Amino acid sequence: MLSHKKMYNQITSNKRNTWFLLIIFIAFFLGLGYVFGLFYGEGDEKSAIGLMGIFGIAAMVYAAISYYAAGKLTLAISHAKEIQKSDQPELYRAVENLSIASGIPTPKIYLIDDTALNAFATGRDPKHAAVAITKGLLDKLDKSELEGVMAHELSHVQNYDIRLQSITVALVGLIALISDIFLRSLFYGGRNRSRSRGKGNAIILLIGIVLAILSPIIAKLMHLAISREREFLADASGVLLTRYPDGLARALEKISKDTEPLEVANKATAHLYIENPLRNETGMKWLNNLFSTHPPIEDRIARLKSMTV
Repeated sequence: MLSHKKMYNQITSNKRNTWFLLIIFIAFFLGLGYVFGLFYGEGDEKSAIGLMGIFGIAAMVYAAISYYAAGKLTLAISHAKEIQKSDQPELYRAVENLSIASGIPTPKIYLIDDTALNAFATGRDPKHAAVAITKGLLDKLDKSELEGVMAHELSHVQNYDIRLQSITVALVGLIALISDIFLRSLFYGGRNRSRSRGKGNAIILLIGIVLAILSPIIAKLMHLAISREREFLADASGVLLTRYPDGLARALEKISKDTEPLEVANKATAHLYIENPLRNETGMKWLNNLFSTHPPIEDRIARLKSMTV
């Protein structure tokens, strides 16, 4: 029997964790702009605040471009083909019924001609959403498992996870770009200027160099942490639609046993899939988990099973 208290507690916890990480991420990004502004403005706080504002505007523009272009680009990269109800009636009925339950328009449905087991959702909002599933996964799921997977993907749409991912990916990209520009400026003309500055500016310079080196790594780790939280949230929100956690748990078990990598997937799109399609299992487990777009699948299954009493 489904435990509603455990289900709602997980949803609340995942949302709270996401907002906490996102606030830290944005504060870190703006703080980086402030430190670099102090350096280029030779300690002037107005220059620092001004550059911080420029960083914020750049992030919004970059995120907006990514937000509007990501959906079609992801489907094209994945070689996904749109299908009609007559092509896969059971899949279509499952998506239609779950869309009604979640209160969003029925998204377009795509099929990826690959025997690997996976699925993803994309689109800038519920009105422009799409869900895609590989032929391999579709062939191996029963009705309740298919509903579990589709409920998970529709929850990403309902929770605006694609929008959130666009923002965090944009921040990661900008932080890497800005850090690179800062370091290059030191080697191409900035070193002579920095020698003439006082001890205060030397400290700022040192802080700036450390941040420029570490910031891309820190930003990536924050993005991955947010991505993992949204996967947990989509699992729990999917159960809220189906009221049957065992369906998604069994589907994840089947996916976990599949060792075939998805050929059309890459690092830029991996975070969208229900499970990491790149199948990188080499190296230390804790390090893989830290740098993974998804939580360990056994942890997800355990959480799903904990929702039943």
